[in-house]
Amino acid sequence: MGYSIDIISCITDRFVELTVTEKRIAQFILDDVQSASTLPIAEMARLTATSQASVTRFARAIGCKDVRELKVKLAQSLAVGQRFILDVPDLEGVQGIYETIINVLDINRRALEPEALKKAVGWLSGARQILAIGMGGGSTICAQELQFRLFRLGLPVVSQSDGLLVRMMSASVAANDIVVALSLGGYSPEVVESVSIARQYGAKVIAITPEGTPLAQQSDMVLPLIVRENDYIFKPTTSRYAMLAMVDVLATELAMANKSQAKDRLRRIKLALDSHRGGVDRQPLGD
Repeated sequence: MGYSIDIISCITDRFVELTVTEKRIAQFILDDVQSASTLPIAEMARLTATSQASVTRFARAIGCKDVRELKVKLAQSLAVGQRFILDVPDLEGVQGIYETIINVLDINRRALEPEALKKAVGWLSGARQILAIGMGGGSTICAQELQFRLFRLGLPVVSQSDGLLVRMMSASVAANDIVVALSLGGYSPEVVESVSIARQYGAKVIAITPEGTPLAQQSDMVLPLIVRENDYIFKPTTSRYAMLAMVDVLATELAMANKSQAKDRLRRIKLALDSHRGGVDRQPLGD
């Protein structure tokens, strides 16, 4: 599999090194990537008041073997979405960060499926081992958070985010193990392939991911996420709060389903922490 190089970044980075004629072509492309990716070479030469030979030399100057490859790479850059190319204004401001978090939490709260949650809690309560996997920032953090929540309850849980180790650990599961796969996108091949491996060895897979994704299709059960993104790319994704809320919901329901064991473990942890750090009774439990 080849690696896609962002041609727009290449043009921008090499702009100062270009000739006057090449800079004219570069500016034309940067001003309208959509048109430049579809125009015939003769038309591009006409619109930039250059020649077809100049357009070809420009393509080679930025690392393409010809104009055709240049247009393919422009199309690839466009494929990620116009919001990553155009300067989309922030219409919400700082307060909008809080509003979008509240909105995505409310949408996901209303989409919660009690029966699926109850079934997931039953599976996890009886598991020999729980393997939480997630990759790519928010999903990695939430997989780790699931481990941090569940070990407090006395449940046998481990999290992993390294691609090779996730694959290895998925291949070492047993029939009474549960894999919890967390993915905001649901397309990460390392996660999708790993849960497929785990299921072949008899483990059940619970996915916390949007419905209809490759990960959801490879899982035994989905605790669905509704992911809402806007066009302002500089704000971190708010959808990870919905995933974190699902982790908290699972942890709370598991604690209630295993009250005696959970209370015993939580009391031990509280005693160990208070004797070490001091402080008031209402400090968070190890947070």
